[in-house]
Amino acid sequence: MTIAAPDSVRLDLAAATDPADMPLLLTVEEAAERLRIGRTRMWHLVTTGTVRSVFIGRLRRVPIECLHEYVTNLLADGGQQQKTAA
Repeated sequence: MTIAAPDSVRLDLAAATDPADMPLLLTVEEAAERLRIGRTRMWHLVTTGTVRSVFIGRLRRVPIECLHEYVTNLLADGGQQQKTAA
């Protein structure tokens, strides 16, 4: 017997898999969620320039392609990020 997921779960999953529905810019907190890291660590990566970000007025946003770039760089470095003072 198969139990179907509630509609809200299926809709969220469908929205997450459609590239047209993905935002181009994320808040720092949203970027941290996407990388599955803490908010403080994400802010450190952004303020040190390890993950590039942009300002729109006074709002800092992280372009989704900059997260991809960061992960690609991690993979190129053998999965190791250089230790930096926090």
